[in-house]
Amino acid sequence: MKKTQSWMLYAGLLVLFWGVWGAFSSLPITLYGYPDEMVYVIWAVVMIIPAVFALRGQTFDRRPRAAVYGLLIGLTGAGGQLLLFNALSTGPAYLIFPIISISPTITVIMAVILLRERLNRLAVLGLVAALAAIVLFSVSSGSAEGASGPWLIIAILVSIAWGVQAFFMRKAATIGVNDATTFSWMAISGLILTPFAIIAMGGLPLDAPWQAPVLTAGTQLLNAVGALFLVMALSRGKASVVAPTTNALAPVLTILVSLVVYQTLPSIFGTIAIVLALIGSTLMVYSDERRGEAVPPALRDGARAAANR
Repeated sequence: MKKTQSWMLYAGLLVLFWGVWGAFSSLPITLYGYPDEMVYVIWAVVMIIPAVFALRGQTFDRRPRAAVYGLLIGLTGAGGQLLLFNALSTGPAYLIFPIISISPTITVIMAVILLRERLNRLAVLGLVAALAAIVLFSVSSGSAEGASGPWLIIAILVSIAWGVQAFFMRKAATIGVNDATTFSWMAISGLILTPFAIIAMGGLPLDAPWQAPVLTAGTQLLNAVGALFLVMALSRGKASVVAPTTNALAPVLTILVSLVVYQTLPSIFGTIAIVLALIGSTLMVYSDERRGEAVPPALRDGARAAANR
């Protein structure tokens, strides 16, 4: 298969895996009352599988600086996952994932403040759309969206955590940390937080039905393997095409599957917010990746670990 065609295959598989995962990730919680902390624990263990594949043919970067950035990236990513599963226990996936998709807003703001980077027109438009989406999500959360609880605030916190994670990914790219190393630190960081998750739920739920851990493992395998597909797509195609495409289409598939399966429609404000969030995040990711492709490939390797969620 030609290189130009292979990235499309892996990007398509990513959209399929992450889109389906997003739609069904809350089922163990809603169907069997499985603790969201236990969903996190299983995700952390499952992440070992793609990490092993990512390390094939690549060298693990043992530099202290790589470890520091790896832990910063891993802990913000894993912390976001822990919060995500909590949000999914009370909120609708078709609203939560579009909110999370605007995490590039945080990355852009941090780059402007800390790195003194300038915003181009596309990034400004994306930022405005994302901020407008947040306001509309706040309005729509007060209407009947089929769920109750602080899921909106938690989803915003997830977006912040993953936006910070992406910022550290960019910093890691400047010292040449390869994607396999970053992915490995992501898996390690996920395991580091598992004792805290177990303590938070008061121990392992040994009385849970067997269907709960099996369903959880299946959905989280989609999550983990989808991350690996993103690494493979980015290594074969242009980041300015791959990143915005997958960033937009995966939440869209989650929304469509969720609406079909659960037969719940968002409010008018919710619909507008979803569209603005996807447009805003896509514009910001496209603008950022276009700028990143001007960087020498040796400095761009770490950025290709954007799948480490």
